[in-house]
Amino acid sequence: MHQPHEPTPASRTTPQAATSRTATPRAASSQAATSEAAAHAAPQLAPHADADADPHAAFRSAGGARILVVDDDPTVAEVVSGYLGRAGYRVDRAGDGPDALARAAARWPDLVVLDLMLPGMDGLEVCRRLRDRGPVPVIMLTARGDEDDRIMGLEVGADDYVTKPFSPRELVLRVESVLRRTRPAAAARPMGAAGLSVDPAARRATKQGTELALTLREFDLLSFLLRHPGRAFAREDLMREVWGWDFGDLSTVTVHVRRLRGKVEDDPARPRLIQTVWGVGYRFDPTGDAPDADRTGADHG
Repeated sequence: MHQPHEPTPASRTTPQAATSRTATPRAASSQAATSEAAAHAAPQLAPHADADADPHAAFRSAGGARILVVDDDPTVAEVVSGYLGRAGYRVDRAGDGPDALARAAARWPDLVVLDLMLPGMDGLEVCRRLRDRGPVPVIMLTARGDEDDRIMGLEVGADDYVTKPFSPRELVLRVESVLRRTRPAAAARPMGAAGLSVDPAARRATKQGTELALTLREFDLLSFLLRHPGRAFAREDLMREVWGWDFGDLSTVTVHVRRLRGKVEDDPARPRLIQTVWGVGYRFDPTGDAPDADRTGADHG
């Protein structure tokens, strides 16, 4: 399993990184962990108990949000927890799936950082079981750049993903971004169209009066589309406006659109509300009327 590491300003590839890629996964893990630990003093990488020792610091920076970090590599978990702790979060750690579910049941987290490649019960199954218990944002860590891994994580409900090796600072920013979107906007008004209703303040969405079980990103995507009926958006636009990213894997948008269609459309295979606009992206049509060419529901890209 590769380790989080800090990229150099000039390039993400350093001689040390190149060396780690030729080593075995565990050897690379140890090497990167040693470099990370050496770069920071022990107090900076204190375990989560130290983050709880000063509750005022947690509330000053991160509003006291509790993060559950799930990774079977203790060095990765320590580095990630150290960065999150210094950012003001309260951090719990788990080394495998059953431990993660037990800790989540004991103290429900505000967000979960979840490694995909866990021994025994993998991250996908952990994510599914967490979703069955209740809503919680999930950021998936994957050691591989394989698109299938990312899509599988998004399909089971992960709100975001980070591919190893990664910058811990980037992970903290992703955590902050996801949590920021879970906080209701006081000035946001309820919206509705085509039998759909969204209340941003309550983070509640319904279809014909029945509450929809939406993930964080699905809710944000539906809210954005309802605010802009009839307007076509490229996937790059949606990534910037909904995810807050200026760049990234556009398949993230495609997967979330597909999942959202499965929950709001009467026939997801022939969507009438969230329509594909060929050569552009997607459009929300509150009338449910679309040219036959747009009703196929096939995603581009």
